[in-house]
Amino acid sequence: MVDTVKEGEWVLLYYNEKKSYVVRVERGRVFHTTHGSIDLAKLIGLPYGSFVETNVGEKLVVTRTRFVDRLEGLQRTTQVIYPKDLGYILLEAGVGPGSTVVEAGTGTGFLAATLAWYVRPSGRVYTYEVRRDFYEIALKNFESLGVLPYITPKNKDIQEGIEEDNVDAVILDLPTPWKVTEDAASKLVNGGVLVVFVPTTTQVERTLLSLKKTGLKMVEVTEIMARKYQPVPGEFRPHSIGVTHTGYVISARKL
Repeated sequence: MVDTVKEGEWVLLYYNEKKSYVVRVERGRVFHTTHGSIDLAKLIGLPYGSFVETNVGEKLVVTRTRFVDRLEGLQRTTQVIYPKDLGYILLEAGVGPGSTVVEAGTGTGFLAATLAWYVRPSGRVYTYEVRRDFYEIALKNFESLGVLPYITPKNKDIQEGIEEDNVDAVILDLPTPWKVTEDAASKLVNGGVLVVFVPTTTQVERTLLSLKKTGLKMVEVTEIMARKYQPVPGEFRPHSIGVTHTGYVISARKL
């Protein structure tokens, strides 16, 4: 049976090794690229792996997306956590199907959406965002990705108190996480994990000082480095431009 593109699905439009596009297929929408425009309704019913032509005759391959590809297609309003850090945070927090996770602040929703993707089908993510404008954009992103059924979004300041008890993990992406660490520790189950993501060493130090008051153990601070290379025989070398420092991941466990 040939699998075809359906309305509402995310697809990757591949032009070449340097350029591709991620888009959600919707009737009545025209997608504009540097290689011409595409009426997205024309993608519906096409077999995956087919070519689609732009209005100027350029051809792009229509293929499936990964979850991380879809994240890249979301509307952004804040700095987001990069995939290299997302993957480590997921493993360090022990998040998986059935996990109950508290997360703050929501921002664009990258982290909350990723957590929701991995706690499916029986887990839940409770995410806190104090700013109403960020909260509303995140809601649209969750719905677009199809993860809203696994998320309870809250337009609240987590510093006023975490409302959930007996959670498997608390993950904080906040400017002042040290104001929340004691409350977060009290909400974790035995073996539960607190993970904090911050961009500066000053924030790391203040967070570590606050962790001394929580009784949490197995404290670690990690910086994830990722270096991409130019995959061309005869020219194999590191890319000249890349993402270097993004942030520090602090983790601690309740024993």
